Amino acid sequence: MKQPRRHSTTRGFSRAATLMQTRIRTATEGRGFAESRLLTHWTEIVGEQIAGIARPVKISYGRGALGATLTVLTTGSNAPMLEMQKPQLLERVNACYGYRAISRIHITQTAPTGFADGRAQFDQAPKVAPEPDPAVQAEAKAAAAGVGDDNLRAALEALTANFLTKQKT
Repeated sequence: MKQPRRHSTTRGFSRAATLMQTRIRTATEGRGFAESRLLTHWTEIVGEQIAGIARPVKISYGRGALGATLTVLTTGSNAPMLEMQKPQLLERVNACYGYRAISRIHITQTAPTGFADGRAQFDQAPKVAPEPDPAVQAEAKAAAAGVGDDNLRAALEALTANFLTKQKT
């Protein structure tokens, strides 16, 4: 049997952002973020450097006080650096809102792993692998020269180079 077609106001697919909009708004308003743009575009608002060491946790409004307090989470070693950048951070966050919505910034510290807010890893600078020594590379290439299979030869070269590098240190 053929099912009768349901008529609704929307046909076809809905955008994922439309489906999640009410849930995101509910979650962000629970932390005081009336404007979720501060959370979703944090890197663009505060810059790569600050976004790599901190993230917003909540906004709290005092009784009778003008302006709100933004609580920012960072690790203990980055807190002094972030403390010095408070005026720039305040200016950038208020530029996001378009008016002086935030009057104070409170910095809280925690280990990268710990409480629920502290579990999210901050962006770390990628580790740069040291350039291999040309003499070690040549010796590794010579050791694997007799192997006919290209993949096996490359694997043996890498293994030999790692072994020789570890021996020298």
